[in-house]
Amino acid sequence: MAERRFSLCRFLRRKKKKEGPGTAPAQQLEEVEQPQPLQEDPGRDQAQEQDRAHGCFCRAAQAVRKFVGIRRPKTRIAPSEVMAQPDPTPSELTAKADGATPEGEADTDIPAVQCLPSAPGLDIPGERVVSVEEAMKPERDTEQRPPRVPKLAWLKEGEEEGPGAAPSQQPEEAEQPQPLQEDPGRDRTQEQDRARGRFRRAAQMVCQFTRCIWREETIAMGAGGMANSDLCNAETSAALLDLLVENGVSSAEKVPAFVRYIHRWLTANVCAERRLDRTLLALVEAHPVDVVVTLLRSAPCCDRAAVSMWRAIISLRTTAESVLTILALVLGSWPACSMRTSDGDETEVFALAATVALWKILHLLCCTRAVRECFPNLFVHLLFQVFFSTVQMPEEVDTLWRECRKQRSLPTKPNRFAVLTLKALLHRLRCESVVVALERKCGWDTLLNADTHHYAVGLLAREMGSVCTPWCCSIVCCLLELLSEEMCPWELPAMAFLVEALVYLDVRECGESVLQILSRHLWSECPEMRRQVLRGLVVLSQDAVTAKRMGSLTESLVQLLWDADGELVRRTVSVLGFLFSDKDIQLSSPTALQLAEALQPLFDNADSSVQLSSILLFRAVMVTGEKEGKKALKPHVRQSLLPLFFHCHDENQRVAEASGEALLCVAGFLKRKDLQKIVKRKELWKFSECLLEKERSRVAEFLRQALPYLESPQEPLREAALKFIGMAGRYVRGQPEELQDIIETLQGLRNDTSPAISSLALQSCRVLEAAQRAASPQLQQPPDWLCGACKSCPALRGSFWLCCLSSGEA
Repeated sequence: MAERRFSLCRFLRRKKKKEGPGTAPAQQLEEVEQPQPLQEDPGRDQAQEQDRAHGCFCRAAQAVRKFVGIRRPKTRIAPSEVMAQPDPTPSELTAKADGATPEGEADTDIPAVQCLPSAPGLDIPGERVVSVEEAMKPERDTEQRPPRVPKLAWLKEGEEEGPGAAPSQQPEEAEQPQPLQEDPGRDRTQEQDRARGRFRRAAQMVCQFTRCIWREETIAMGAGGMANSDLCNAETSAALLDLLVENGVSSAEKVPAFVRYIHRWLTANVCAERRLDRTLLALVEAHPVDVVVTLLRSAPCCDRAAVSMWRAIISLRTTAESVLTILALVLGSWPACSMRTSDGDETEVFALAATVALWKILHLLCCTRAVRECFPNLFVHLLFQVFFSTVQMPEEVDTLWRECRKQRSLPTKPNRFAVLTLKALLHRLRCESVVVALERKCGWDTLLNADTHHYAVGLLAREMGSVCTPWCCSIVCCLLELLSEEMCPWELPAMAFLVEALVYLDVRECGESVLQILSRHLWSECPEMRRQVLRGLVVLSQDAVTAKRMGSLTESLVQLLWDADGELVRRTVSVLGFLFSDKDIQLSSPTALQLAEALQPLFDNADSSVQLSSILLFRAVMVTGEKEGKKALKPHVRQSLLPLFFHCHDENQRVAEASGEALLCVAGFLKRKDLQKIVKRKELWKFSECLLEKERSRVAEFLRQALPYLESPQEPLREAALKFIGMAGRYVRGQPEELQDIIETLQGLRNDTSPAISSLALQSCRVLEAAQRAASPQLQQPPDWLCGACKSCPALRGSFWLCCLSSGEA
């Protein structure tokens, strides 16, 4: 206030020197009153100078951001926490810089600032280092004094000059403050210097903070050996980080460093877990892969700070879906996933770390909609991890799991933890009934066994299909993509789930893609995989449209009929039976021949269902075969006469009826009307005699076919075979060795448990022995003298044949 009073005196003194010593005092007072409008100029100039200094600072801060690689994004996200602070922050400085001063002034200051990050001259000797908030505070006198009020108004009332003041006293008062004549200009220069000093110190702080983030130095914890104490302040470092992220990151290479710094900041500041949520959201929206992968690398055990970061980045649905998708990708790569971040880091990310993070996320009870969207991938890859964590446990994964167990009470093995996470996922989608059903059937324990894992997966598919069919169908779509890969490490469990879920799918929509996958795995080296494929083909073949598409698989299926695996054969016959139940399907001649040949041994299969299916299929082959190929098919059809005849006596009524129908079809195919009449009338006791009478040349072949039925566990079949052999013995000629083998076989049946079989075996032996004697060489060729006598005397012929017959019977 004294300065303002003395400035007026200095002004009067200058006027006095110009007028001379003879000037009247009254004129002096009038001249004093004239320059009063100029009294406001020093205050106004000072305020304008201060505004220009602040503008220079803001534009220079923008230049610093450009230099260190910071740019404004097109859509800004201003953190509300920073804006709510009472003191100005660097982000506020940026907002004020837009209209503070003309562009011409900014151009003069930028070149000097661009050298700040690497110039040691940034440090100002003799001055203390101030914070960003303090650098933004205006001078205290400028706040207390209105900038536009004339200096004269700042005089105290007691010091105001009255109208009758003596003119002689004025020169004396004006002479005292003469050394302060240059104060207004000096004040403006000092104010400008202070503003520039604040700018330099704030710019130095921003550059120092940025360098420390790139160098992975610890700032918030105060352990980095920083000279600037404000950078160790949690709020200051958070505000600076907000400033950098708010204005955008020009290069994605810096994102992993930001994420690591945020994790360290949250580790040190327990009470401010939500302070950097908006900053983290801005990063994950722009670079989701870098944020997720870096967080998994920095905190694989998912500590408190990491949980806070996961909570922040899944708080929005858009970010939550992208984060869960990346987690699912990491889950499916055991034991680790090779992913490259923007900074060039190729460190592997453990799949177990993603499981721990997912387990934490599921317990946060948020982002339910995102979990629903990503459920199929998460479910499939968790099952994948359960399997591989059971069969393979690398040392580094085991070490990580021990570290995870130190932080909280977790299961002893990672595979059990994966099952625990899978249950949490099902609970999150309100599928508790599936969890309970598998618990009741011991499905979860079965899932932890590598040999029975695929059975448990199939059981899980059945339970999910019956309770939550939409989820089951969405999982199938995910499995189709997985199984379409050339090398799928989890193909057997995936196929088990797919086959079980086919019942609940609309086959007409996805049948073509499913058929492609099944046909590709039909010749897998794994027998269980082939069984699962055939189970799927059984389901597909029940649809007429899909069954027609399966015609190309007929040749491959025929080859499987020769397999030693009974289960595989049974399913193959079922598939072929469904295929040829449609009469519109025509078999090519080569395929029909192969199929007829492969089916006949199955007539005697121990499984009655295989017997029935093969007999029915054989009949279908005769009906659907091409007309051109029927001639080539006749030998195979003729060989089926006797087996079908024997099975007409089968204890299984369905097999007996199917055999009778097939036998009637065979007789019609061979154009044997006599046999057709016998079968139609069900006079089967006449069938053997009628067959042997016209097929005498094939009697030995018939006997060889009948021998295996003597060992049948069914008594009706043994009895029918014995009767046929006894009757066929009468037609045997010139085959003594075969007769001897048959006789020895029949002698073994004399002690059969059934008296009827024993009696029949004894009678058949006698008949064959008589035939054997009759076929001896001595009786076949009589002596020459006897032949001549018979020729000369016809009366001897009857006696001769009577003697031969009596000797044979003896």
